[in-house]
Amino acid sequence: MTTATEPMVRADGTYPTAKLRQEAITATVVQTRVNGVNGTNPAPDIRRNLDYFLECIDIAQGYGGRSDLLLFHEFPITGFAEWTRDQHYRLALDIPGPETEEVAKKARQYNCYIVFGTYARDEQDWPGHILHLMVMVKPDGSIVKHWKQRNVRGMFPGSEQYTSVIYDVYDRFVEMYGLDAVIPVERTDIGNIAMSAVQFEPELFRCMALKGAEIICRVATGGFEGEDMRLTSYHNSVYTMICNNSVSTQGRTAGFFEEESFGGPGRSAIYGPRGVELARAGAFETRRFARIPIAEFRARHRIPDLHMHLYRPVLDQYRERYDHSQYLKYLPKDKRDAFRVFQEQSRWTHFW
Repeated sequence: MTTATEPMVRADGTYPTAKLRQEAITATVVQTRVNGVNGTNPAPDIRRNLDYFLECIDIAQGYGGRSDLLLFHEFPITGFAEWTRDQHYRLALDIPGPETEEVAKKARQYNCYIVFGTYARDEQDWPGHILHLMVMVKPDGSIVKHWKQRNVRGMFPGSEQYTSVIYDVYDRFVEMYGLDAVIPVERTDIGNIAMSAVQFEPELFRCMALKGAEIICRVATGGFEGEDMRLTSYHNSVYTMICNNSVSTQGRTAGFFEEESFGGPGRSAIYGPRGVELARAGAFETRRFARIPIAEFRARHRIPDLHMHLYRPVLDQYRERYDHSQYLKYLPKDKRDAFRVFQEQSRWTHFW
């Protein structure tokens, strides 16, 4: 990440990097099922999900060759389900914690990077907040965690997410971690990697590319638009990986029909610069990989050529639908309460 003395975006089109460990890498999306844990008694289900996660790492690194980067979906350990807020907070993981320590053993064993999403908590710095994080476990076992930047709003009638993302606690987040941490890019020896669970906000991924991202790891739970992912690569000339959960092998998820559980399983993919599809999965559990000539790519790659002078007057006048840092003032009790807060704060005419 950028130090206090470095600019976040260089003026000459280049970007800071770490030395590469090899000329080309193998990157893999590992598409597995998602199983929500029992909110009343989460520990046994978290153990079951973790064991399965570890097994899938072994499978992905087994027959067919080793990968330098494994990308899993949004919630391989906690899963996703309808919980009360208190249940949700209790089952959220400590990062780092015992679960990530076991994942770290696999990262060290296979000398690889492992990326996934999770619900998390930080009782020391963010008591009461349920965090939505992206986690990178490095080959040396160290842990990198990046907060989700924002939640999608207006998707579910009468319901909104109450998890704390950067936008909802922006003022305190920047005070604690600095502006560079809002849209971080991790410089690794296999490339500059950005991570996100955000969808439908191309400006975010443009900023990642401007800060030097070469590989953008994106995750979903059931629903995503392939063009959203492909165009991230097309417009920014970067590699984009998207990992979604597979179709459930244990019947439908409560609240959803089986065929459309979580909005549509599968279709994990890897896209190269200019949006070229390098790999794509079906609906079932599988892995898909691509060989990335990272050294050759880096030698000719530059940040996006953006004519900001044309757009800045418009962007400067734009006001967000609702103000940031609302969850520093009040934490919603549940999804309906979050909906109420969002309605009260919205500047836009309500259409739901």
